[in-house]
Amino acid sequence: QTPKDFYQFSDFSWPREVKETYPDHTQVLEYLHAYALHFNILPRIKFNSKVTCIDYVTSSTADLHSWDLWGGSGEPFSPWGKWRLTVRNGQNPSASAPTDQVYQVDFVILCMGRYSDLPNIPDFPLNKGPEVFNGKVLHSMDYSAMDDDVAADLIKEKRVTVIGFQKSAVDIAAEVANKNGATHPCTLLFKTAHWIVPEYLLPLVFQGLNRFTELMIHKPGEGFFIWLLAMLLSPLLWIFSMSIECYLKYMYPLKKYNMVPTHRFLKQISSCMFTVLPANFYDRIKDGSLFLKKSQSFSFCRNGLIVQGESKPLLSDIVILATGYKSEEKLKNMFSSTLFQKCIAESSAPFYRECIHPQIPQLAILGYADSPAILYSTEMRSKWLAHFLAGNFRLPTISKMEEDVMEWEKCKRRDEKESYRRSCVSTLLQIYCNDQLCKDMGCNSRRKNWFLAELFAAYGPKDYKDLS
Repeated sequence: QTPKDFYQFSDFSWPREVKETYPDHTQVLEYLHAYALHFNILPRIKFNSKVTCIDYVTSSTADLHSWDLWGGSGEPFSPWGKWRLTVRNGQNPSASAPTDQVYQVDFVILCMGRYSDLPNIPDFPLNKGPEVFNGKVLHSMDYSAMDDDVAADLIKEKRVTVIGFQKSAVDIAAEVANKNGATHPCTLLFKTAHWIVPEYLLPLVFQGLNRFTELMIHKPGEGFFIWLLAMLLSPLLWIFSMSIECYLKYMYPLKKYNMVPTHRFLKQISSCMFTVLPANFYDRIKDGSLFLKKSQSFSFCRNGLIVQGESKPLLSDIVILATGYKSEEKLKNMFSSTLFQKCIAESSAPFYRECIHPQIPQLAILGYADSPAILYSTEMRSKWLAHFLAGNFRLPTISKMEEDVMEWEKCKRRDEKESYRRSCVSTLLQIYCNDQLCKDMGCNSRRKNWFLAELFAAYGPKDYKDLS
């Protein structure tokens, strides 16, 4: 879903033999493995071990409420507390039961991501859920985890219905339609249509994410001049969004198949909901291999799905729920402390610099902040965190960090309205966020060689290669 120039580490380029703009999952895995080998990371990993709980141990929980600075000092390590990690070791398959081991550490970094482990399964009324269905129901997470031959055997000559309309849903529906053809068509059942962008157009969108574009975006805590400049230039963003929408409506039969989104294309960018159009997607619709159905609700019956507004059931053998993940709940459940669980749950944007919670000491979270180029944005925060752990700067007071977090949340609420919780600040303001990180680290945030490039050229991972 991301062009490879934006989906790489700053100090490790893609191999020359990878010519594709969008490498497939096998190539991505090979790239990550080559990175781990190059930097000798594998010996530092303890495999087949699961962290089941983390607990902050301090002399008194009352100390946490009295601290003016993060951890009591504004520094990464504190003399007043430690983290206790409970790790389940599953390395020995001959053991009668897994063994738990407890570690005490000075600092914890959670690198668990948003889209894994805890799938979001819709709730259904009694006797209208998967339990009454004679076929098979699984989440897109389980389907994606299968080997290619196992997945192909599962869907072979089966009537498959895919629920959803974002990346996983569209990709899986296209894959099933390509393999089964019109004899066993796939149905894509969705509530909300999203803009699906062809592969050749998405790199142009990424190239447009530059400093000049960011002048059109309102920023947290902006002064009057910056606010006025954004007001004057923001119509250009509207023109850009409308141009893309008109082009997509002209090129593809969106109206014919009830696929015209009700939201602006720009809103989809700011929500990190990039979806690349799979190859031959509309060809599969034309030849009857793929059917599209839009409905606000559905339920299960013995031989398929009851779709709102339709008298006959949608006959299905397999239903794949591409309905997302409970990422906030997964993160919250890592903590044994109800205080820390509440810290995670009560705000849509609880993290300072998108990785530090003001109320949770000696802990950082990487890879959780959403972004269209997750390696890029996570590496930047990794470098920032490395500087912090090395003692190169201290954090502001807890109140200052909370004030900064709230400014971001107010900005998101103003711009995104009802969908603000989905908004990710690292998209339209990627460079602005990186500037803040560079300032904290004491590094030059201007990474281009001359003025016009600084203003109009896109920023990518390689621009921050020598950040030290």
